[in-house]
Amino acid sequence: CSWLVLLAAATASLSGLMLGYEMGLTSGVVLQLRKILSLSCREQELLVSSQLLGALLVCLAGGPILDRYGRRCSLLLSAALVVGGTVVLIAVTSLVALTLGRVIVGMGTSLSGTAACLYIAEISPRERRGLLVTLYELMLVVGVMLGFSCSYAFATTPHGWAYTFGLVIPPALLQMGALLFLPPSPRFLVSQGKVEQARVVLARMRGGGKENVAGELKDIQLGLKEESEHSFWELFSAKANLRLRLLTGMSLVFLQQATGQPNILSYASPLLRSVGFNSDAAATLASTGFGVVKVVSTIPAVLLVDRVGTKTFLCVGAVGMGISLAALGTLTLQSHTHLTSLCKSQTLENHTYSPWELNSTSTELDSSEIFSTQLPSHWSAEEAQNTDSESGSFWDSDRGRTHLELSSSLKWASLISLLVYVAAFSISLGPSKYLFTLFLRSSTSSSRLTQCYHL
Repeated sequence: CSWLVLLAAATASLSGLMLGYEMGLTSGVVLQLRKILSLSCREQELLVSSQLLGALLVCLAGGPILDRYGRRCSLLLSAALVVGGTVVLIAVTSLVALTLGRVIVGMGTSLSGTAACLYIAEISPRERRGLLVTLYELMLVVGVMLGFSCSYAFATTPHGWAYTFGLVIPPALLQMGALLFLPPSPRFLVSQGKVEQARVVLARMRGGGKENVAGELKDIQLGLKEESEHSFWELFSAKANLRLRLLTGMSLVFLQQATGQPNILSYASPLLRSVGFNSDAAATLASTGFGVVKVVSTIPAVLLVDRVGTKTFLCVGAVGMGISLAALGTLTLQSHTHLTSLCKSQTLENHTYSPWELNSTSTELDSSEIFSTQLPSHWSAEEAQNTDSESGSFWDSDRGRTHLELSSSLKWASLISLLVYVAAFSISLGPSKYLFTLFLRSSTSSSRLTQCYHL
């Protein structure tokens, strides 16, 4: 690959960094904002899902934008949306502004995800396409790690949530500046009838003369000609096996979401808060392990995907995800964890309740009140008699010590199961999904097909 191809791929991959960062910061920021704004459960759910709402809205119009204005212009637009939405987020401290800003940011990151993968695939040499496209996923998981890390770094800082949100602006501005000096994809230029300009761009990207890119340019023209013979509705027909390829690609993308990976990232800190990490800072720090594991696990997929194949990674990862989820379910049953209070805030945390007070008030707390994880909710009344009524501490009995050791073991075992799940996802459905769908559409090269996958 020439230096221009590497620079263009790295610039486009900044979209993955921004998307991952927005995904990673969510769980830690929710812990901060639900205290500051006294958010109820439904308000927190609205705040988390608003980014996905923006992504859904732009998916409906993303295909025509990509085909009409090209990948590079779409990346410029998406970066501008990320900057604008972030400014709205941090300018006004209110649920309405936060929701609106997250919707705009979701629109930008969703459009950039499609545009970046297409742009990288269309500028890359065939033998390095897999490696360069998975660079996007690598940047995405690095962004997730940075999102968790920054959430923890600003967890105790006044207005720390605003700093966490605002740190996405520098990479967005950097991407906009770099894109101004990068050429459009050769395939888009050919689709616009600018064949000679596409020949010049290909020659620059391949590091040779115009005569050396004649074969690749001819392949692009043949692909566009074949695509023009297909209408949108033919995607659902048996012609050229389009229906099976569309269903296969959409199934992979659906399974990527249905496995629960986005939910775990969005609620990682509240989830860890509920299984025994007894402070927001501790839960946010533990959740940074998700980001580290995603980065470490994605590197082998990036380096070996062209050699091993995407199908092998998908099969191995699916088995690992299934085993880890089964282990996590078993551990949850053993620990009697009550996850219904995940979204409740912590204003009652400073008051120490005895076990019988918790039992008597647990049915009275509504969705806007906050739970305490200082005492295991499943302790029996007989065990509660060992509680010192003045200090709230427990007698050093063999039975109490055994229970605490068991709870601690279950807490760490649950965390390890989650980390294994994240690692298995990161080597399979994470990076391989993009490559598999791109390979499925290789003969038609239709951005509308890829847009269907993202929708």
